[in-house]
Amino acid sequence: MMSRIGRSTLITVGVIALILGGTWVGQGLNLIPGSFMTGSQMWFSIGLIVVIIGVILIVVGLRRPGESSTSK
Repeated sequence: MMSRIGRSTLITVGVIALILGGTWVGQGLNLIPGSFMTGSQMWFSIGLIVVIIGVILIVVGLRRPGESSTSK
C-alpha cells in the first residue's frame, strides 16, 4: 500500500528521469549539439536506460492502490 506522497514522489522522479534521459538520448544521437556528450553512443545508451526507468516509475506511481497485475 503506497501513500499519496509516495505515489507523487515516484511520478515526479519518473518525469525528471524521462526528461533527463530524453536529453541524453538527443545528445547521443547528435540532435542536441554543444556538449561533450554530442554524438556519443555511450550517452545514447545511458539516456535510453534512464528513459525506461522513468517510464517504469511513472507507471508504478500512476497505478491505483490495490491494483494487481494478476487476475483472479
